[in-house]
Amino acid sequence: MSISSTRLIHRVAVYFILIAGSIAMIFPFAWLLRSSLMSTAQIFIFPPEWIPRPFEWRNYSDALTVVPFFRYFLNTMTIEVSVVAGVLITSTMAGYSFARLKWPGRNPVFGLILSTLMLPYAVTLIPTFVLWKSLGAINTYWPLIVPAWFGGGAFNIFLLRQFFSTIPKDLDEAAYMDGANPLTVLWRILIPLCTPALIVILIFTFIGTWNDFLGPLIYLSDSNKFTLALGLASFRGMYNAQWGYLMAASTAIVAPIIVLFFIGQRYFIEGITLTGIKG
Repeated sequence: MSISSTRLIHRVAVYFILIAGSIAMIFPFAWLLRSSLMSTAQIFIFPPEWIPRPFEWRNYSDALTVVPFFRYFLNTMTIEVSVVAGVLITSTMAGYSFARLKWPGRNPVFGLILSTLMLPYAVTLIPTFVLWKSLGAINTYWPLIVPAWFGGGAFNIFLLRQFFSTIPKDLDEAAYMDGANPLTVLWRILIPLCTPALIVILIFTFIGTWNDFLGPLIYLSDSNKFTLALGLASFRGMYNAQWGYLMAASTAIVAPIIVLFFIGQRYFIEGITLTGIKG
């Protein structure tokens, strides 16, 4: 077998695997979109039908009005803006400190922060709840927002620390010779160079906060403060579920995430590869 034939077979195999993986990833979303335009009876018909007959377009209008969807959206965006801002600001400063500044105990502290990645969320759930309850912050947004302003998460710190480490330190030294201070170096030189990494963190944080169900479920009890994730649960009662409305609302909630990813996918790929400065 010639080299060209081997390469062709390898390429066909790779494309086949990619197409099969794409279908597996797209299938749940296609099922969601199809179900959002059906009645409950048609959703569960067997064998399944892919074409709604008729198209239940009113599922969308009804789903967005049967519950205070706009209120849930405002609540979610209030948390989103605060969390994203806190994560970007504090993780950038922490990553810069670990990558470019020298201070006693830097490496042990960094190792301690990374070790927190091995702690499951369930382990810290009860102690954290008890802490916020003792502070009188239950049924407020503070437990959902404040942690983002204390480092922004171990993974984000690690990602930015690694990205900062790929940037030549000659840039810092040149700026210091011109009279710059560390904050000036961070703001004027390093942040513009690490835009891809920041966009990666923004996307991850936005999606994580947007889809967070457990946090609001634990800390919020007032329905007027519910987020979109909690709002979806209102379509499922104790004895029945409004599946058409639930699928329509889920589609509406997923749409902004898809748009966000397509807008930032170029920066997302660059940030993940951690290329730093390109020559």
